Amino acid sequence: MQLEEGVKTQIEKLIHDHRVMLFMKGNKSFPQCGFSATVVGILKELGAEFQTANVLADPALRDGIKAFSDWPTIPQLYVNGEFIGGCDIVREMHASGELAGVLGVKVEAPKAPTITLSDAAAKAFKEAAEPGDDVLRVEIDARFAVDLYFGPRKPNDLEIVSNGITLCVDAVTAKRADGVTIDYVDGPNGAGFRIENPNAPPAVRQLSVKELEQMMKAGPRPLLVDVRTEGERKTANIEGSLHFDGEGRAALEKLDKSEPVVFMCHHGTRSQAAAEHYLKQGFKRVYNLAGGIDAWSTTVDKSVPRY
Repeated sequence: MQLEEGVKTQIEKLIHDHRVMLFMKGNKSFPQCGFSATVVGILKELGAEFQTANVLADPALRDGIKAFSDWPTIPQLYVNGEFIGGCDIVREMHASGELAGVLGVKVEAPKAPTITLSDAAAKAFKEAAEPGDDVLRVEIDARFAVDLYFGPRKPNDLEIVSNGITLCVDAVTAKRADGVTIDYVDGPNGAGFRIENPNAPPAVRQLSVKELEQMMKAGPRPLLVDVRTEGERKTANIEGSLHFDGEGRAALEKLDKSEPVVFMCHHGTRSQAAAEHYLKQGFKRVYNLAGGIDAWSTTVDKSVPRY
């Protein structure tokens, strides 16, 4: 692609005038793609001063920076006039600790976190491990999504041994992983790992109908709020649930925000939206009934009509 002289001059000026320059979609306050948001989040996490150029606002700049860097994707990060790379490279450099050095920011040396594997989880990992030097790697991204896999050790890894299993984490994960517990459970949707992270921000938890049944039997019963219409509730209902547009809203206003609340609807879509709304209002233990009353009818109480 031919790079216009005017665009080249514009890019060179931006890189020269700003020690840390990010060409991205959107801006640092409002990234407009996930990759740009990731790089912005990393730079903010490190406390780096940086400037951004929105390539969506200038098609010539968007095409020009790709030609200038000989790099096909956005975002693109420059530091001290040097092209660092795109999202994947920035993320890898951040994980290894290299990016902080390039940016000239000081960060505390990470400490090995405490990660606890249950007996069941340790057994599952031992059975899944293959002969060789690979170790169990734990990676936690900025959204606190967890990835578990077997892979080779990496430079600057921090090593933890729990229940006879060696785990490795990078420096970034270490800050997010302290206190994590990993269990292996067999639930209504099949067997899998259950991960509890006390550092993760509150999130709506998906609750199976079997789990709700157990909670209701064990007591005390959680507040169960039904966001369906009154007509739907007349067709099919779970005993003890409160209609959101009736008693439910009033009950939520009086409820201690540390108490559990379960939202339900027909299949779990409308209730998910309601649950996310109340999570933002400060409620700490918010559940969405996965599959809604339809799953309740097919799995727990077949006397409840389906519609």
